[in-house]
Amino acid sequence: MPDSANALVTCSVSEGIAHVRLDRPDKLNALTLQTLDELIGTARELRRDRTLRAVIISGSGDAFCAGLDFASVLKKPTGIIGAFLPNPLLGTNKFQEACWAWRRLPVPVIAAVHGHCYGGGIQIALAADFRIATPDSQWSVLEGRWGLIPDMSGIRSLSEVVGIETAKRLTMTAQVVSGKEAHDLGLVGEVAADPVAAAEAFAQELATKSPDALAAAKRLFNRSFTDSARRTFSRERAEQVFLLATANTARARTAAFKKVAPVFGPRGRR
Repeated sequence: MPDSANALVTCSVSEGIAHVRLDRPDKLNALTLQTLDELIGTARELRRDRTLRAVIISGSGDAFCAGLDFASVLKKPTGIIGAFLPNPLLGTNKFQEACWAWRRLPVPVIAAVHGHCYGGGIQIALAADFRIATPDSQWSVLEGRWGLIPDMSGIRSLSEVVGIETAKRLTMTAQVVSGKEAHDLGLVGEVAADPVAAAEAFAQELATKSPDALAAAKRLFNRSFTDSARRTFSRERAEQVFLLATANTARARTAAFKKVAPVFGPRGRR
């Protein structure tokens, strides 16, 4: 994970909950190629931590993320070319993986959003499993204003979250909506005056559940969007067989019978 004084993404972990922050407040956390690299690196590092229970992504300063910093990115044309090339093993390029890496994490990811959430920022938020926002935050698939489309995995994730018609409307119009309006559209799951505090409380609640069950649920929901019903049913059976054999499931069952709070061990390998 980034640890230098010049890091644009910071991460701290306490009691199994990681706080990941976009940390370029003077530029409203606008994304650079360095930011993308650090997002990917942070997600990959967290994925290896089997004691992790949840991740909260937020932005420092006055905004979550104002989108791509075109001025910065365009200074490095060779870097842009490299960033566009897909990794044949992952199926994503650097722009896409900066978002999709959070989908690959086997723990719940919560985006806590305030201020601007534009372009690449909205695609990072969409890569989270849950979104909590201030009522006056501003959301926009801003690429349409520049004659572009969301290309950081946003087409897939936006369609999943709000449905294809609303996804098309937001993409084609580049309309700016408030956090309250985003909640009405289903883009945001919860509105809160302090989204980081609300995300922390939710993460603490999730941390009381079996990490193996949470990982299995996330895998199934993420894959079922494009799988056939038959394939989803097959995955359900496989995940359940795995869960029935894990120590954490036994701990949950024992605690339920004794009517006490369960104490879980590290997430199992899957």
